Amino acid sequence: MQRMSQSKTPLFDAVKKYVDSKVVPFHVPGHKQGAGLSEFREYIGERAMQMDANGMEELDFANNPTSVIFESEKLLAQAFGAQSAYFLVNGTTAGVQAMIMSACEPGDKIIIPRNAHKSTIGGIILSGVIPVYLQPEVNDKLGIAMGISEDSLKKAIKENPHAKAVFLINPTYYGVVSDLKSLVRIAHRHEMSVLVDEAHGAHMCFHDDFPLTAMEVGADMSAASIHKTAGSMTQSSVLLLRGSMISPEKVKQVLNLTYTTSASYLLMCSLDVARKQLAISGSELLENALNLARMARDEINKIEGLYAFGKELIGTPGVYDFDETKLGINVAGLGFTGYEMETKLRNEYNIQIELSDMCNILAIISIGDSEKSITALINALKDIASKTEIREHKNYHITLQNPRMIVSPRDAFYSPKKKVPLDKSVGEISGEMVMAYPPGIPVICMGERITEEIVDYIKLLKEQKCQMQGTADPFIDYIMVLGSD
Repeated sequence: MQRMSQSKTPLFDAVKKYVDSKVVPFHVPGHKQGAGLSEFREYIGERAMQMDANGMEELDFANNPTSVIFESEKLLAQAFGAQSAYFLVNGTTAGVQAMIMSACEPGDKIIIPRNAHKSTIGGIILSGVIPVYLQPEVNDKLGIAMGISEDSLKKAIKENPHAKAVFLINPTYYGVVSDLKSLVRIAHRHEMSVLVDEAHGAHMCFHDDFPLTAMEVGADMSAASIHKTAGSMTQSSVLLLRGSMISPEKVKQVLNLTYTTSASYLLMCSLDVARKQLAISGSELLENALNLARMARDEINKIEGLYAFGKELIGTPGVYDFDETKLGINVAGLGFTGYEMETKLRNEYNIQIELSDMCNILAIISIGDSEKSITALINALKDIASKTEIREHKNYHITLQNPRMIVSPRDAFYSPKKKVPLDKSVGEISGEMVMAYPPGIPVICMGERITEEIVDYIKLLKEQKCQMQGTADPFIDYIMVLGSD
């Protein structure tokens, strides 16, 4: 394919031309360039409302692009080293589900790490595939999952030689990277396609100090959240495809099953401009982000009771490489849980971090950060530590084993269900997912046997006021299980 100029923004240019033409709109959306939603227009600005257009000849159609969207997607593919790229306006969730449905058919097996995002379970239900879960390595000191090992993948393939695909995460929420190149080679050697969730790695191919990406090591598909780490608006992501194991025609068919016919031009334009910025200035912008992350780690690690973990983890089980812009901070040494620290930072210092767990908090350092914002976080942590008498921290390092799958997730989704108290659910087959969000990793999935250990862990998460999702009962006093009342 001929190289294209990454300084171009075909879709953004077309939308600007449409706005400047002052067309009289008799098409949706019904707010008619903001005239019908004045309070909202006055707050966010008239220009944004004018850009909120709909598919038409000069703006192309997201479901079947042939002009400016098509050209912008080709530019995106070249920037990321892919053969094809597809705009996503329902986040990487849509990409993850499209990958699974493109690579697998009902009844196929897919090998997947247990710490995968909840969107993979949605893809499994939609596709009717059977998951084979890999247990990731666990760092006991930090109390979090790491990556998966080559040996664990080889074992899973040996036990499931007819699996159709392998699903990988690059990087994890906390920045941990498995040996992606070796894992791809192993899967391809057994004629299994490789699908990669790169929700937190959209920035990584634009600076040499980051780990390798899925497209760089020959994976078949990946889905990346441009909005998370690469500058576009929330909900905008990209689906990338390369190689011959999965056809572009199949991917397009799958996307058309779930893709909205009213894709947001604001979101797609932000993808167009974010791609241009990454391709032209990404290395410089990411150099600044890396320097800020390194400075933050150095300063935080001088604070007694805190540990900002990073590349020193490389070489420990499940850690082949590390994304330094994921600023994970273990707060157990101060006697806090991560949840308590998140609340304290927000309520007392007006700082909102990305996520918390039993022992850690996570701050995302991106191209939008500055020395001022990083210094505010460092100073807040110093102040908290100076006012804290070191307390004994309870051991929250709980490693849950994969529950036994009794019924496939798809069959469980469509089976009759009944509501039972959480305390009385041990031994039942779960009819819904339970997960802490973020990071959105299921504690139990539908179709799996509920154990006493799982119930105790859910209770612990509730005690810590962790944000829980996936259940009909928002307080998880009850849980849906398979069966009839």
